[in-house]
Amino acid sequence: MLSYVVKRLLVTLAVVVVVSIVAFSLVHLAGDPAVAMAGENATQQDVDNIRKVYGFDRPLTEQYFNWVSRVLHGDFGRSFYLRTPVQPVLAEYAPVTIRLGLMALAFTLLLSIPLGVLAALRPNTLIDRFALWLAVAGQALPSFVFAMLLIFVFAVTLRWLPVSGGSTWAHFVLPAVALGYNAAPAIMRLTRSGMIETLQSDHVRTARAYGLSRWRVVLRHALRHAIIPVVSLSAVQLGYMLGGSIVIETVFSLKGLGYLAWQSIQRLDIEVVQAILLVIAVVYALLTLLADLLNAMLDPRIRIS
Repeated sequence: MLSYVVKRLLVTLAVVVVVSIVAFSLVHLAGDPAVAMAGENATQQDVDNIRKVYGFDRPLTEQYFNWVSRVLHGDFGRSFYLRTPVQPVLAEYAPVTIRLGLMALAFTLLLSIPLGVLAALRPNTLIDRFALWLAVAGQALPSFVFAMLLIFVFAVTLRWLPVSGGSTWAHFVLPAVALGYNAAPAIMRLTRSGMIETLQSDHVRTARAYGLSRWRVVLRHALRHAIIPVVSLSAVQLGYMLGGSIVIETVFSLKGLGYLAWQSIQRLDIEVVQAILLVIAVVYALLTLLADLLNAMLDPRIRIS
């Protein structure tokens, strides 16, 4: 187990290094950041001054290693637009995105896993057709369209939930449903296919032969094995939710990292954009690592590979 953990840690570290290079390169390859920060009416002297102050006149390799060194010491630089360090800005906006992502993942799992299990137990029945319809609708319907429908039904017509803001848990219900519904079909289909395969395995037949109740066989023996790939996919989906919530946060006026990234791109706030890209990518890599370790604990055969 120790060798497997070390191997996965090295892979995660390599991914983080590559991501840091990509995050640094994307901003600088888009054009001269000094020109973008100076604005349209700036003179060449203004551009040169900005280039010198922010170190853009140095070689890219030197800029990259200086940036990485500062990040390792917890310094993400200063926001050009807000005139403040980036760390407090991220600390202010990150909790909203984390809460939204966790609530969206909880909704996804509560919806998709039971439906996947029921569809596997009743193949080609009404519940199976309903699960298939839900999967198709979830993938075909854009998240912002579904968000608008939720607002119209539950906020405007029924007035059960607030439209925008993030001061209470009720403000996160509609955004979490809108964000999590798009991820439910993949987990539901994976649960269904895994359950169908596991229910036909020898150890499940043996459990049934010992006279165990049907639901004990399903929940204790079949679901435990069928849920292994769902763990990995759930971690990936959580990373996707954390990084791809910009549309939902904008629709519901939630001031999270996605909303901050959208604003920073409009403002050409390079330091903030770099920090958001790096933080979300690192979180995504760590979630994938956690999923791999959980899978290794659930299935010892994975440690051998």
